[in-house]
Amino acid sequence: MYCNQCEQTYHQTGCVNNPGICGKTEDVQSLQELLLYGLKGMAAYAHHARRLGQSDVVVSEFIEEALFASMTNVNFDEETLLGYCLKCGEMNLRVMQLLDAGHLEHFGEAQPYQVKEGTQAGPGILVTGHDLLDLWHLLQQVEGTEIKVYTHGEMLPAHMYIRFQQHPNLAGHYGGAWQDQKKEFAAFPGPIVGTTNCVLIPPDNYKARLFTTNAVAVPHGQHLAPGDFAPVIAAALQCPPCVEQITGESQVGFHRTVLLKQAGTIVNAVKAGQISHFFVIGGCDGAEKGRNYFSDYAQATPPDSFILTLGCGKFRIRDYDYGTHLGLPRLLDMGQCNDAYGAIMVAVALAEAFKCSVNELPLTLVISWFEQKAVAVLLTLLYLGVKGITLGPNPPAFITPNIFKQLQATYDLKLSGSDAQADVHQALAA
Repeated sequence: MYCNQCEQTYHQTGCVNNPGICGKTEDVQSLQELLLYGLKGMAAYAHHARRLGQSDVVVSEFIEEALFASMTNVNFDEETLLGYCLKCGEMNLRVMQLLDAGHLEHFGEAQPYQVKEGTQAGPGILVTGHDLLDLWHLLQQVEGTEIKVYTHGEMLPAHMYIRFQQHPNLAGHYGGAWQDQKKEFAAFPGPIVGTTNCVLIPPDNYKARLFTTNAVAVPHGQHLAPGDFAPVIAAALQCPPCVEQITGESQVGFHRTVLLKQAGTIVNAVKAGQISHFFVIGGCDGAEKGRNYFSDYAQATPPDSFILTLGCGKFRIRDYDYGTHLGLPRLLDMGQCNDAYGAIMVAVALAEAFKCSVNELPLTLVISWFEQKAVAVLLTLLYLGVKGITLGPNPPAFITPNIFKQLQATYDLKLSGSDAQADVHQALAA
C-alpha cells in the first residue's frame, strides 16, 4: 500500500518512512481494516437486498463516506475510526432488515420444514451460495421438466419459505459447508451453480460443470448471462443423472417470525424454570483445526436449553441429535448468516418481555469467525451494546492487541477457550 503524505510504501504496521509523521500507526491501520471488512460484508448483504428491490439511500451514503475514511489518508484518529466501525454495525442492521423483508416479500411466509438430504434418481442441478433469487429464477426455468434442483451450503434455508416448499422441482439438500465443496461437487454428477462468495476455484474434475452468476466468477469458468440458466439446464440433461441416495432429513425454518409467534410461551417457560439458557452458536465456518470447539460446545449444552444456529457455522453442529424440549427441537435452525437479524430481533423481543437488557437474558453468543460478513454482524452486535460474546477459535489477525484489549474492556469480548464443556458451565453459572 502507499502513503500519500510520505510518498512511501507502508505495511500493516504503519508507514515505513516515518509513522510519526503520517499518523498511520498499527492501531489506526487495524481500525481501518476492521471498518473495511465490515463494509465488505455489509455490501454483500446490500447487493442481495437490492436484487430483491430493497435499498436505502442512507446506507449508500454511509458506504461512500466510510470507504473514504478507511481507504484514504484522511482519518488517523482511533476514537473517530471506532465510531465509524460502530456506525457500520448500525447500517448493517438496517441492511439485514431490508434483506429479511425482501426474502419474505418474494418467497412467502417462513415455516418449519423437513428437508430431504441426498439425491433422488434423475437429472439434477446443485445450487450453492446465498442468493435465493437466483435459485428462484432457476426453478422457474426448469418447471415442467424432470430436472431436480438441490440446495448446497447456505442455500439450505431456502426450504423454509413457503414458495420454495411448494415448488415441484426443488428436491432437497445435498452436502455441507463451503470448505467441503471440492469433494462434494466432484461427487455430484450434474452441473453446479455458484451464486455468491464461498466458491472455491474448481479442480479439473468438475470445472466444466461449474457455472457462476452475477459478481461470482472463477478463472476459465462459465459465467451466466443475468437470469439465463439455459446453459445449466442443457448441461443437466447431458450429464449423467443422479442416483437415488437419500441420506436423511433435517428440520429448518425457525425464522424470527416463527419464534416470535412463540414468544409468550417461551417467556412463560423461562419464568417457570423450564428453559435454563439460550445459546446462539453459528457464524462463518473455516477449515482450520480448532473448530471442533463449536461442536463440542453445542453437545455440552444442557437438555433444558435451546441452541439457535445460523450461517455456515451450523454445519459444525447440525450432525448430532440434540433431542427435543417443550415440543420443539433443541437445535433451531434460523437460516443464513444474514438471518442474524432474526436472532437479534428475537433477543430484543425477549428482553422487552422481561423488561431487561439483552445482556441480562439467559443468553450466550458463541460465534465462529472467518469472513467479512461475520465482521459486519459482529459490528452490529457491538453497536447494539451486546456484551460477553465468545469469538473464535482465533483472534482476528487484523486486529492489533491494543485494539482487541479496548474491545474486551468495553464489550467483554472473549476468545473461545480450549475446554468447551468448562465454557458451557461458566456461561450457565453467570
